[in-house]
Amino acid sequence: MRYLVSFFAILCMFSLTSCSALVSSAVSGMMDNLSTAILNNNDLAMVETGAPAYLLMIDSLVLDNPDNEEILITASFLYTAYVDTFVNDKPRARKMSDKALNYASRALCSRKSEACSLKNIDYEQFQTIISTMGENDLPALYAQGSSWASWIKANSNDFNAVADISRIEIIMERIVALDETYKDGAALLYLGTLATLLPPALGGKPEKGRQYFERAIEISKGKNLMVKVMFAKLYARLLFDRDLHDKLLKQVLDEDPDVPGYTLVNTYAQKQATELLKSANDYF
Repeated sequence: MRYLVSFFAILCMFSLTSCSALVSSAVSGMMDNLSTAILNNNDLAMVETGAPAYLLMIDSLVLDNPDNEEILITASFLYTAYVDTFVNDKPRARKMSDKALNYASRALCSRKSEACSLKNIDYEQFQTIISTMGENDLPALYAQGSSWASWIKANSNDFNAVADISRIEIIMERIVALDETYKDGAALLYLGTLATLLPPALGGKPEKGRQYFERAIEISKGKNLMVKVMFAKLYARLLFDRDLHDKLLKQVLDEDPDVPGYTLVNTYAQKQATELLKSANDYF
């Protein structure tokens, strides 16, 4: 990719039109293709083994294009996806989720200067800033919310980090308010997860969570199998609903995971579904 960028740079020496745009477009296109190739792969072991090399290349591309919003968003998305799917080692997960959140924060900051310190401002000011976000801000806002959620998961033993959950909820609610169909209802999946993390006695809202999960399934037309896995794992297990639990997971296993844009996550979802079904007798 460095040779490709250098080639375009040489061409720019002989042209006075749109040089930076040409290079930026080439890099952004390459990032999009890389993301698509990873997400459409059904070999979890190969992606787990090979993706770190691509993540290093992505870091290099960010260094060459430090203010390119599209590249920062894609970098954040791929790091977040890799951590959430493959990284169980806590120290490693913290490092990688730090990087994902940093990339997303820089992307959002480049759009709105007042959003440059979202982690450090008071709650009321945070709400005000998020409420000003519009449809054009959706990609950067979603990257911020999803990478932040991954960061919280990696730092789950830190009370201060866990306290940020309410801010993730505000971000995802804003995304739903702007366009609930964005990324096939991905924000609804996050809201469903947040609503079912705790039992009702401790502040959880399982029935609200169920509505979010069901709406996410409806919007995505069932393409994202992870929605049903989380529905079973968080809602059905929380309420000890064995029938719903097994029904959802069997539906996941019956589906073809090879769906454009979802093949990797669906393959992982089927792996999770198998494990949850195996442990059901012990849980229920």
